[in-house]
Amino acid sequence: MSAEPNSPILSDEWQAALQANGYRVTTPLRVIVDLLTTSDRALEPVEIYDLVRREVPRMGLVTVYRALEKLQELELVQRVHQEDGCHMYLRAPQGHEHILLCKRCGRVAFFAGDDLDLLMDRTARQSGFEIQEHWLQLYGLCAECQ
Repeated sequence: MSAEPNSPILSDEWQAALQANGYRVTTPLRVIVDLLTTSDRALEPVEIYDLVRREVPRMGLVTVYRALEKLQELELVQRVHQEDGCHMYLRAPQGHEHILLCKRCGRVAFFAGDDLDLLMDRTARQSGFEIQEHWLQLYGLCAECQ
């Protein structure tokens, strides 16, 4: 079972997963993992770069992109698509969680989505598709941005 989001244990789990898959957990990678496991917002790569450079000043932007690629490959982070085509990243939902994303500040909330089975079953029957996975993101304004 995975640790609660925003806990130091989650960061430890991610670092262990990286090591188990042959990745060396360098200081920049550790700081990126710590940031992503504790953030309540979806972050753009440049934001991650700016925040991590406070602790690791000599880190390059390429390091952020490589880290995001590794984390996405291990399904630890999820890319969030934006209207302008830019991507933001956040911890991947756990279990049947889905994403609520504030369009103004990027704040993220997760919600359970077990009740999508009827919709997916009906869609599969009507389309003839065998649905193997789904991904749901809802966009709006958080309470602070309304």
